[in-house]
Amino acid sequence: MQRYFIDPIQFGDKTVSITGEDARHIGKVMRSKPEDKLIVSDGIAREALVEITEIEAQEVTARIIEMLEPSGEPRVQVTIAQSLPKGDKMEVVIQKCTEIGATSFLPFMSERTVVQYDPRKEEKRALRWRKIAKEAAEQAHRSRIPTVDSPAAWKELLVKLPEYDLACVCYEKEHGQQLRDVLKPFAERMEEGAKPRVLIAIGPEGGFTEQEITQLEAAGAVSIGLGRRILRTETAGMAALTCIMYETGEMGEF
Repeated sequence: MQRYFIDPIQFGDKTVSITGEDARHIGKVMRSKPEDKLIVSDGIAREALVEITEIEAQEVTARIIEMLEPSGEPRVQVTIAQSLPKGDKMEVVIQKCTEIGATSFLPFMSERTVVQYDPRKEEKRALRWRKIAKEAAEQAHRSRIPTVDSPAAWKELLVKLPEYDLACVCYEKEHGQQLRDVLKPFAERMEEGAKPRVLIAIGPEGGFTEQEITQLEAAGAVSIGLGRRILRTETAGMAALTCIMYETGEMGEF
């Protein structure tokens, strides 16, 4: 069943309104008609099964059949801190990690980042990233759309680390401590109802420098390995996030 996110003000007591591009998608792409059913979410706390009553070019109106209990969000809140990769790789990271269960994305600049940051293009790129997160969240039946921050400078990333219960940096030269080792305490805490906040920092195509690893660890991050294979920058976040979801019981439970 199709799912759409709407603004909270579009969520009435008995009806909902779906506007703009989503309305066009319902009418033109999905070729929906009155009496077809959808699921809508305000991205905060309300989710409902609705039945279409009217379809117009820029607005779809539907009556609320049943309020639903949001169930698509993981108990562990994971932020993917990704050093800006080349090309459209950031779009892939946002799309796939949203599907897996990331709560937010924090792009940042590091020493070996190749991408040239252009503030004039930033607004357009940010809109593109947020649209990708929205569409991926709808496809994956998420109850919330992950946030996508504007690219941060290196020092801004370091300052944010203490905000998390656990901050990990994926480092290909780390052959001792693995991700599973640091996740065990959090899996135990979650059994008691905790919802820990975890950050995973991923380097660019050339990886982190040794100096950057030292700075991250000094700021509170834990250096971890992801096995004996070297992963691409756009793959590492997905792999780490999947491991976190598995180790904390977020895969296989329905």
